[in-house]
Amino acid sequence: MTQSTARSLFLSALARSIPRPTPGASVIVGVDGVDGAGKTRLADDLAVVLCESDRVERVSIDGFHHQREHRYRRGRGSAEGFWRDSYDYDRFLHEVVAPFRAGTGTYLSAAHDVETDAVLTGPRHPVPRGVILLVDGIFLHRPELREVWDATIFLDVPFDVSVPRMAVRDESSPDPDAEENARYVGGQRLYLRECRPAERATILVDYADLEHPVIDRGGS
Repeated sequence: MTQSTARSLFLSALARSIPRPTPGASVIVGVDGVDGAGKTRLADDLAVVLCESDRVERVSIDGFHHQREHRYRRGRGSAEGFWRDSYDYDRFLHEVVAPFRAGTGTYLSAAHDVETDAVLTGPRHPVPRGVILLVDGIFLHRPELREVWDATIFLDVPFDVSVPRMAVRDESSPDPDAEENARYVGGQRLYLRECRPAERATILVDYADLEHPVIDRGGS
């Protein structure tokens, strides 16, 4: 089996596992995993497959960071701060989840620009009805978000694989134990220990090999 064929079959199986919306109600699906796991690419690829039969909208939790002053209030190297203070979940719930559940009004796909630290108020988009909303990001099995999802996918990737992937993207150290990674890897270890996302996810995927992923639980 070729790599492209294996990935195509995986995406088809994953798509079959996603709940389908009704004409009047959307479903919200979270794609979770540590930094560098491959969440964004997977969500984008899955959206393409799902679009063959359903309308799909895409949002990333990365569009809902707190501003820097809040994110770094415990110190720039704080793993606790990364875990506790990175994201504005209240705004995500207000600007995305509530409108999609109501099926009316407008929603904001991003409320913060992490590069400029600017708070965003637009553009706003009309809320569609009866769609699949795919949300990718870290920490999606936090208590604040557990009631949001109709289904969740957790990409199970060890840090000795995910951190080198992130290093290619960010030009950072590929060593999970490097000092520059202490905030991020440490914060995610806190998340894994406190929230046990691999146990809570609807669908668990072994995603160590991007071209030959394996659905460990929940797939059809």
